[in-house]
Amino acid sequence: MNAPPNAARDDMILARERLLLAPYAMHSADTAGRKHPEPPHPYRGPFQRDRDRIVHSAAYRRLSSKMQVFTGEMGDYHRTRLTHTHEVASVARTLGRALKLNEDLVEALALAHDLGHPPFGHAGEDALDECLADEGGFSHNRHALRLVEELERRYPEFPGLNLSLEVLEGQATRVDKSAATARRPLLEAQVVEAADSVAYDTHDADDALELGLLSLPELLAVPLWCEAAKRVGVRYAALSEKELKRAVLHELIDWQAGDLVARVGARLAEGDLASADDARRAAWLVEASPALVELKRELEVFLRDRVYRHPNVLRVRRDAQAMLHEMFAGYALRPDLLPASFAGRVEKVGLRRSVGDYLAGMTDRYAQQEYRRLFTP
Repeated sequence: MNAPPNAARDDMILARERLLLAPYAMHSADTAGRKHPEPPHPYRGPFQRDRDRIVHSAAYRRLSSKMQVFTGEMGDYHRTRLTHTHEVASVARTLGRALKLNEDLVEALALAHDLGHPPFGHAGEDALDECLADEGGFSHNRHALRLVEELERRYPEFPGLNLSLEVLEGQATRVDKSAATARRPLLEAQVVEAADSVAYDTHDADDALELGLLSLPELLAVPLWCEAAKRVGVRYAALSEKELKRAVLHELIDWQAGDLVARVGARLAEGDLASADDARRAAWLVEASPALVELKRELEVFLRDRVYRHPNVLRVRRDAQAMLHEMFAGYALRPDLLPASFAGRVEKVGLRRSVGDYLAGMTDRYAQQEYRRLFTP
């Protein structure tokens, strides 16, 4: 059988979306396109192409060797930046489907949301922000845009990945989340923001438990975990500590996701939203119920004090930041050590920004290797 012509295939994609998506979702037919125009793909919609380009990028692969909260030297159970990204995408797709949003766009935004993280997570980000203080600082969210618009070199026709303007805009809204604007992010971008919160509130505690930085009784004293354990106790009795931990983790994800679906679904039903633009002109719609927001806030305060400021974590943070500061100074003094692709950017963006971009692209392991090779006696 002959494949249908491109126009017919486009119609098939758009017809499927009209059938499955709500009016307030971002439909492929309404995309603003790309910075560098491209013809439609014969059998993939624009946001499917975005997702695939992100997954096949070098920056995405490098996330597998970048820490989320804990470094690889502490074991192999805990999340990397890549596994965290997968978990965010999983929760976000679930929310997007339940709310009849564009799952392809949701997934593309989720997979891109942490692309710009440098080695050693937020510790590395803070170090590069200090190094580049006179150059506008460093933000992993802003760097993600630099990656997909400039630094990735995958195609001969254009720099970057040439992602849809909707994905670029969705990532741009993460750069300054406090910025006031008359138009909110697309609902798909709001869903990714909520899914990110669900993932790290749940899994950072899981990793800390596994590494022995926390005990289960300590966490069960936190109101959110206490309530989740009560819900688990209604269904199960006489669980071992390991079984209880796993059951509570499952309950936490299901509870947070269910709360979002119920609350957001009700708000969308009341809103009489006829298009994605209508949703953008409304108040921020994708957020947890006030009671759950407060419980999550209490957990985050607990994790900040007991996990993110744990002596073992702070030691890694200090060592990583000292190393990155020394490497930044070393490359700035010896730009001949930069790879040709980054040395070639010096005239365009300046030496210090080029050094920062190079360091930001390193994995934890590669940064340590290059530090030992070039900057230690």
